[in-house]
Amino acid sequence: MNTKQIDYCIELARTLNFSKAADNMFVSQPTFSYQIRLLEEEVGFSIFERSGRGASLTPAGAQFVSYLTGMREDLKRAIEQGQNFSASYKDDISICLMISQALFFLPEAIQLFAEKEPDVQITPVFRYENSMETFLNGQADIVFALKEQTRQVAGIQVHDLFESRIYLITKRDDPLAEKNLIREEDLYGRTLMVGGGSPQALRTVQHRLIGSGKIDYFNSADHETTKTYVAAGRGICLAPGFLNDHSGQFAWIPFDCKESFSCVLCTHKDDQRKSLKEFLRIMKKLYSDAVAFPL
Repeated sequence: MNTKQIDYCIELARTLNFSKAADNMFVSQPTFSYQIRLLEEEVGFSIFERSGRGASLTPAGAQFVSYLTGMREDLKRAIEQGQNFSASYKDDISICLMISQALFFLPEAIQLFAEKEPDVQITPVFRYENSMETFLNGQADIVFALKEQTRQVAGIQVHDLFESRIYLITKRDDPLAEKNLIREEDLYGRTLMVGGGSPQALRTVQHRLIGSGKIDYFNSADHETTKTYVAAGRGICLAPGFLNDHSGQFAWIPFDCKESFSCVLCTHKDDQRKSLKEFLRIMKKLYSDAVAFPL
């Protein structure tokens, strides 16, 4: 299987017409059809059903094309990344995190780092789930994590970055948005969204509130779903401050509790590159200087 056959297959799945797909790929129809047939022979099953009206995907073909499309996009990004890197950089430092707002100062850090190390590229790698596994598998040089995730993990160095507290998220027109600090009794009679992969400290607070018997709750799949429900007025939620994108869409009010999140950066113990240490220094300074910044 080659990239030409993959592109032909994806295009035919889009148009479901051999003649139109061949024209779009700038080849003759016999050549196009031959390449599709070679691909089907290689994989060992029919991807398309042929008829006088054109083509349709078989059930196996639909699943196969879905996989091919994702694979082709990954390959395209890899090629583009390689082109960018080869043209301008001598080294690369990849940093894995679940979402961009988890490290609010990352863009500024990249900019400052470029002034110090113009030949080294910083590459963000976003993994909403399994970011630590991505790092431990050697697919990233740095990972943003909670300190609780790093216990008894061998072969890594842990760099303390900042402490993040718990906030209540509401619509901006919610009466709770007018408060400067939220206490447990402020939530009585409200509906609290829980779940969605909440860290341990947050689950502890959620369970304590639900245990009061004065707060309704329902489960939400993940943080983005939860924010959608908040915007729809279905409830309120508690979240770590590091998830705040500071867009102003919601009110984020500090919640009165002792629990918080120790946010760290982890590196591989055997990675002692000078450029890596410089990037860590910049990140730590940005956060240490942000004393009044809500985290």
